[in-house]
Amino acid sequence: MNKDRIAYLIRELLKEIGEDSEREGLIDTPERVAKAYEFIFQGYNQNVEDIINSAKFTQENDNLILVKDIEMYSMCEHHMLPFFGKCHVGYISTGKVLGVSKIARIVDAYSRRLQIQENLTRQIAEEISNSIDALGVGVVIEAQHLCMMMRGVEKQNSMMTTSCMLGSFRSKQTTRAEFLSLIKK
Repeated sequence: MNKDRIAYLIRELLKEIGEDSEREGLIDTPERVAKAYEFIFQGYNQNVEDIINSAKFTQENDNLILVKDIEMYSMCEHHMLPFFGKCHVGYISTGKVLGVSKIARIVDAYSRRLQIQENLTRQIAEEISNSIDALGVGVVIEAQHLCMMMRGVEKQNSMMTTSCMLGSFRSKQTTRAEFLSLIKK
């Protein structure tokens, strides 16, 4: 990421919206935005396989493993405005489990990119499923979108929920029901 180029473009954007990019409150804003973007979009520079490979463990466990209420922040690819909420991830192992913090890191790696929530949900589920050959994976994301809150329909209390169910979470009603009931507690 070329932070100098981003700062230049932000300075130009400020001018285009009618601001004085040289006024006291804005003079360093382009550099601050460039630095913020480096953090917000760090998912483009992360290799998810590297995140996971250091924390796959052999474990005889065929029960539901659940990590819920993982805070997530992303940027809508349609308006480049934030959406944020909670991600719930469950899986059933076939002999390999992930270190619990790695699940949160997978969520971060995919959410720190321009996204739509529907794709983000699927990407997380597929990554976990493929990385440990899980018997089943369920991912639910509940998020608020500033593109709906700040502009357009301006609905302040709207919440979007997306889910992706793979393997036994899709084929077995009891597995799916257990997962969904646990994330509601």
